[in-house]
Amino acid sequence: MRVGPGEDYRINWVYHRAHLPVKVLRVMEGWRLIEDPDGARGWVLAKFLTKERGAYVTASPSADIHAAAAAGSAVLWRAAPGVVGALGPCREGWCHIDIAGKGGFIREDQIWGSGAL
Repeated sequence: MRVGPGEDYRINWVYHRAHLPVKVLRVMEGWRLIEDPDGARGWVLAKFLTKERGAYVTASPSADIHAAAAAGSAVLWRAAPGVVGALGPCREGWCHIDIAGKGGFIREDQIWGSGAL
């Protein structure tokens, strides 16, 4: 992530986490102004972004990952705050999430990244 939309601007941050969701705030030629889950903003080359959606767990102390999109369904495991995963479809307040190859359902209010595309 750079402080401006060009390779002449200094690098402010380097991301290494797969599926970390970011919000695209602005588009300028091949650059995107993004915001990450911590609120940091900066410019990234579009080729470094993917259209695959990710989610960042915000629930504290943890979020329950359910077998189905219902509060009464079995809890498969718990995910700690800051865990990231691949985000699937969201409906009626629940989202499908895949964390390290294990899938389940999480309440939409316990993640960052589920907003409209």
